[in-house]
Amino acid sequence: MNTRITALVTAVLLIGTTGSALADNSYRVARNDRAMFDYAKVISSQPIVNYVTVKTPVRECWEEMQYYTVDRRARRGGGATLVGALIGGVIGHQFGSGRGNDAATVAGTLIGAAVGSDANRQAYGGQDAERIARPVERCETRYQAHQEKRIDGPTVTTARNT
Repeated sequence: MNTRITALVTAVLLIGTTGSALADNSYRVARNDRAMFDYAKVISSQPIVNYVTVKTPVRECWEEMQYYTVDRRARRGGGATLVGALIGGVIGHQFGSGRGNDAATVAGTLIGAAVGSDANRQAYGGQDAERIARPVERCETRYQAHQEKRIDGPTVTTARNT
């Protein structure tokens, strides 16, 4: 009989304490992740402000002049020189006699080769090489940094529950 009374008293005490524990949670909300939230009257709220540096990529492009050289010498420059040498040799051979004839032929050949080479060069403006410029676009990515104001959350002052 004593065991029955002891079991009955124990059951009544357990039920009484469980009810008071549940009554304490009347203003709390329990979530599945077991976080507890309290409710209170908010007196004031101030934002927590942090300043962060934000870098933004900016693509900058510009034009530069690129210089290069083009070889303007005639590809068949030897042909004009050879024709000039032949014509000069024939004309030089007409002058002089004996050894003078040979000297005049050699001189005519050299002069004719020079004239043929000059004629070929003049066909391309008298220049062996030409410097040409062309615009080329160059680009670069740079980063501009600026400060931004970020709000991380509030600082809250609440009234105490009594």
